[in-house]
Amino acid sequence: MSHSSREVYKVEVAGVTRELPLFEVAPGVRIAILNILGDVQLVDAVSRELAKKLEARKPEVLVTAEAKSIPLIHVLSTVMNVPYVVLRKKYKPYMGDAIEAETLSITTGEPQKLYLDEKDKDIISGRRVALVDDVISTGSTLQAMRLIMDKVGAEVVAEAAIFTEGDRAKWRDIVALGHLPVFTDDRSQSS
Repeated sequence: MSHSSREVYKVEVAGVTRELPLFEVAPGVRIAILNILGDVQLVDAVSRELAKKLEARKPEVLVTAEAKSIPLIHVLSTVMNVPYVVLRKKYKPYMGDAIEAETLSITTGEPQKLYLDEKDKDIISGRRVALVDDVISTGSTLQAMRLIMDKVGAEVVAEAAIFTEGDRAKWRDIVALGHLPVFTDDRSQSS
């Protein structure tokens, strides 16, 4: 896929190189967009690296929020031989007595809801879980995932991502393979 007219940010992670397109998310602020959907080579490589980093934490279940992180958590689950659960962004009737959490998305200013399907409660209740995302930038998705884990009595033993983004110091406790800068109008990068 060609990004010929779009500026890109080149990254190397888990031995794989990609050019991430830059998109404006606020006036004068651009971020590098990682979209792992369909990128089998990248997902396989980063899953193996994240598994090595998560091994010592001994998670019994992996948890993510839909949708872009689903391929990551699926392969990570296979590599680590532990089950995974996907928290949904919309409630569907077949989810039964779902558990809900809401946070304010810092990027959109809109409330963000996540739902734990009734069928998945027993899988994570009282278990050691690792929360997984593709990129952690504001922490609002992580916050909603943590709220649900608290409601079902799960112990969060790790929070992991392929990349953190923005203020690097804010993410020192995150198990990550790399860090993405935020680009501002003057072309400088904030760490």
